[in-house]
Amino acid sequence: MLELTSIHTYYGTSHILQGISFTADKGKCVSLLGRNGAGKTTSVHTIMGLQPARKGTIRFLGKEIQQLSPHQISRLGIGLVPQGRRIFPSLTVRENLTIAARQGKASDKQMWTLEKVYEMFPILKEREHNKGTELSGGQQQMLAIGRALLTNPQLLIMDEPSEGLAPVVIEQVGEAIQKLKQSGLSIFIIEQNISLACYVADEILIMNKGQIVWRGNPHELLHDTELQRLHLGV
Repeated sequence: MLELTSIHTYYGTSHILQGISFTADKGKCVSLLGRNGAGKTTSVHTIMGLQPARKGTIRFLGKEIQQLSPHQISRLGIGLVPQGRRIFPSLTVRENLTIAARQGKASDKQMWTLEKVYEMFPILKEREHNKGTELSGGQQQMLAIGRALLTNPQLLIMDEPSEGLAPVVIEQVGEAIQKLKQSGLSIFIIEQNISLACYVADEILIMNKGQIVWRGNPHELLHDTELQRLHLGV
């Protein structure tokens, strides 16, 4: 589904991503973990064309995308739930959702519609006429996820979906991600919350100082306290 090969990304003269390589397979969930400043969000920005790589290749469904603009990458079938949610505060819930809606390449049975988003997040239906700023943090996160789903992506990228949320809401987000994975959607999730990442992921990647320093399954990570301490500061 997604393949990064020897990606180098800079902000000015700062060398942030230092030759990262990884793959995300169709129908699977891959979680990228790391401390603040490790380069996780830069990885998202590089994939989406917001901060293009200087070296290396990025392939989505076999097509090189590292030279494409963000809107071209999005239209190929990559949906983004950005860090900080970034909903439109002056628009209603319904407007926030429908502004991004498009058919994509999904079949009719798999296609995300407004009704299906409301079915997954009933609170959004109840609040559909509320402005974005009138929602709680958890409701805003559900709105950001729903907005991305309505682009009908083949790959969903989620950047820090648990950030700033209460434990009970993180649990709800985790359940939603599990349902999406069970539906066959491919997911790439960037997180600092080890419990959430290990709950939803098929494979874990750990990033430190712009490099992938470990990869394995959630069970291995959860039972290796030294690894957690060394790279995640737990």
